[in-house]
Amino acid sequence: MPETVPATTTVTTLPPLPPLTAQAERLIELGVHELAGLSPEELRAYAEGANGVGGDGDVLLAVHPSRVPASALAPLLRRADKPGFVVVDMPDVDDFTPLDTVELPDTPLYLVTAPDRGDDMANWSPEEALPALTAKDRTPLVLTEGIHWVLQQPEALERNHCFMTIGSRLRKANGTFDARTPAIWISNGTGRDGRERRDAPKVGWCWWGNRHTWLGFASTTGRRRS
Repeated sequence: MPETVPATTTVTTLPPLPPLTAQAERLIELGVHELAGLSPEELRAYAEGANGVGGDGDVLLAVHPSRVPASALAPLLRRADKPGFVVVDMPDVDDFTPLDTVELPDTPLYLVTAPDRGDDMANWSPEEALPALTAKDRTPLVLTEGIHWVLQQPEALERNHCFMTIGSRLRKANGTFDARTPAIWISNGTGRDGRERRDAPKVGWCWWGNRHTWLGFASTTGRRRS
């Protein structure tokens, strides 16, 4: 069994998510509805109809990745007034699709219940974390869900408390998985990121078998149409 969060790291309690109606307005403000081919009225109507589903502040409004992929969502992230970005060595970011065991509702909009950053699993590898999440009746977030979460709740991303989204994997032509697993963290402005991107939200990847003390594993209790 891998080690849990090191003694020097604390598990952060995040504030509640905004109401679904407020989340819809946030997406409209960012222009996500246009990217998804939806009108503001459609987005508002969905949020109003779904409001009250689940616990208060415990439900995330997500757009299906087939409508708005990660490459389009990542630049909408902001931290310290700096836009988010995808690392240069992940040009295939949109080819990372949900695992066979991760079922997304076949609708443009859907709900993600009780997202959790997985701080308690920091210093685990994705290979170790996936079966542990399954045993807890949780399912890992896909990359676009993780981005939606940070768009609605920027506090979900903080230094030393970032997360992987191992619900998304890239299947190679021979049927095996690429060893990269998507993650969302904060750039240090080093290397190919460039100093101008220091503190910017960053969509990147980590190896399937590697551990990182500052990365948890984002997950949910489930997804539903409305």
